[in-house]
Amino acid sequence: MIYSIDVQITAPVRDTEVPDRIADAITNVFPDADVEEGHGEIVAETHSVEHFSELLHRQEILDTARGEFFSDRRGDTISFSLKKQAAFQEVVNFAVGNPDELGDIHVRIRVTEPTVEEFVDHVAPPTEDGKPVTDDS
Repeated sequence: MIYSIDVQITAPVRDTEVPDRIADAITNVFPDADVEEGHGEIVAETHSVEHFSELLHRQEILDTARGEFFSDRRGDTISFSLKKQAAFQEVVNFAVGNPDELGDIHVRIRVTEPTVEEFVDHVAPPTEDGKPVTDDS
């Protein structure tokens, strides 16, 4: 599938944190991201979520991911937050409820092509009995 997306990733940097570790956490999940250190935060952009999708498949959390993607959808944009410490370990752990005291990694994906639904189906396909369901199965 060919898709066109803009991914913006931000994470606060607290005084007790090392900015490079937060940048590493982001690139562990989004290895193609261009990361910059801003004032009190790390900002990154990418146009690829293939590794992120691979992590969702490997961790078998496709249904959880789909729920997160659609729970905070605004038109052609989906937003979600990830735990920094898990991302540093190259693990996807969605941040739900109260934010972590050190702050979470915030991800915003604007989908240009195809539709948001088709994009989500590509990144985190629907499952049946815990296995991805494909159109050709």
